[in-house]
Amino acid sequence: MKDALVVAGKSYGSRLLVGTGKYRDFAETRAAVDASGAAIVTVAIRRTNIGQNRNEPSMLDALPPSKYTYLPNTAGCYTAADAVRTLRLARELLDGHDLVKLEVLGDPQTLYPNMPETLQAAQTLVKDGFKVMVYCSDDPIQAQMLEAIGCVAVMPLASLIGSGMGILNPWNLQLVIEKVKVPVLVDAGVGTASDAAIAMELGCDGVLMNTAIAAARDPVRMAAAMKKAVEAGREAFLAGRMPKKLYAATPSSPTEGKIAPKAA
Repeated sequence: MKDALVVAGKSYGSRLLVGTGKYRDFAETRAAVDASGAAIVTVAIRRTNIGQNRNEPSMLDALPPSKYTYLPNTAGCYTAADAVRTLRLARELLDGHDLVKLEVLGDPQTLYPNMPETLQAAQTLVKDGFKVMVYCSDDPIQAQMLEAIGCVAVMPLASLIGSGMGILNPWNLQLVIEKVKVPVLVDAGVGTASDAAIAMELGCDGVLMNTAIAAARDPVRMAAAMKKAVEAGREAFLAGRMPKKLYAATPSSPTEGKIAPKAA
């Protein structure tokens, strides 16, 4: 906890947040989450039973809220009104839980965020007492607007949800990191461990992923790899990488006291 992730004034021991969808069953979900070391798990309210369907197995049994912090999300919502309604339902189901993930999608093919609707929903939710972590475009101006509304974290996409394409625009991510004071977490597009490490090396406060773990050949092993990648990337960021030098090669070993070549 020396270098904890702090969101809305609360500290979390892991900077890796994981989704709970797309696994074979709840047993695999639990095994992958445990291997990831994640403290925060995100749940799609429209797709996962957390008590709204009383006669079906509940995620609450597989991942007890006493051990994990739930982050209900609005996956599948395409309007601000639907997103707000979904999170109000989540708050009722989770006994007043107010930390949520807002995402309002633009179209079903790309799942790119609809930013006007996202901003509208964020305003309503913040006024309603929610602590909003928000999926957004990698636009520093939009990120500043979300921060001004009162969102507790901004979560720009690295590439399209579920694409596994990795970080396609590191410059924009860095601009977002520079422009806002709230935590910045990469959300969407991570495909493998190196993508997570790069996000952290850029200075992101955390990474949220689902498909990269759930769609791996061995999800539990991939979850463990992601845990190590996030930790390594964070350590590298804090350590400060050496400056890049074009055409300025320097030897890695000492040049003083070297053995002189033998005279002919």
